[in-house]
Amino acid sequence: MPDAPSTAVLFDIDGTLVDSNYAHVDAWWRACRAAGAPVDAWRVHRAIGMDSGKLLESLLPDAAEDVRATAKEFHTAYYAEQMLRLRLLPGARDLLEAVAAAGHAVVLATSAPEQELERLRELLDAEEWIAAVTSGEDVDEAKPAPGIVQVALDRVGVSADRAVMVGDAMWDVEAAGKVGVPCVAVMTGGIGGDELRGAGAAVVVEDAAAVLADLVAGKGPIAELS
Repeated sequence: MPDAPSTAVLFDIDGTLVDSNYAHVDAWWRACRAAGAPVDAWRVHRAIGMDSGKLLESLLPDAAEDVRATAKEFHTAYYAEQMLRLRLLPGARDLLEAVAAAGHAVVLATSAPEQELERLRELLDAEEWIAAVTSGEDVDEAKPAPGIVQVALDRVGVSADRAVMVGDAMWDVEAAGKVGVPCVAVMTGGIGGDELRGAGAAVVVEDAAAVLADLVAGKGPIAELS
């Protein structure tokens, strides 16, 4: 049997591999209105990728817990309406294949709930290259808490200094940094490069296709894993 990979690349999915962030923005915007606590869409976008509890605390700081719980239920329903319309971002699937071919463990390090994750994995159609997957059921608190990143590392038995994270939000960068994993940030989640760098991103590129181009050219944190 081949040796188990000693290096790993951890991938956020929403906004990194799949063009889903704005579907989440719309779902949360509608959900807050339906719960009787409307918020501006730009504020919703700023919180996408954050643990849902933290997101609701950020968007609805003065709301009662039952209002937040209602908003969360509406979000689940509204987002489910959009899941069949999601699409892959440029280079996403090819990047997973290339990372696996380079000998690194490919880990989907997401806190998406199982019902959403099932659709995302179906869309990626990349099971042959994936070594491990996380979900929201694996931790009590999602990003920017570091739990998901640590679980992802533990699943493949790789240390933080032998791994790289790829994500689209400040929350990915911060969560990875707390564990000591450098993060390659992509801008397909709609967050600007300056802000991603300010959060501690090792490199900021446009999209997964650009991460792949750097890997093929022997540049960047993933290419430096050995």
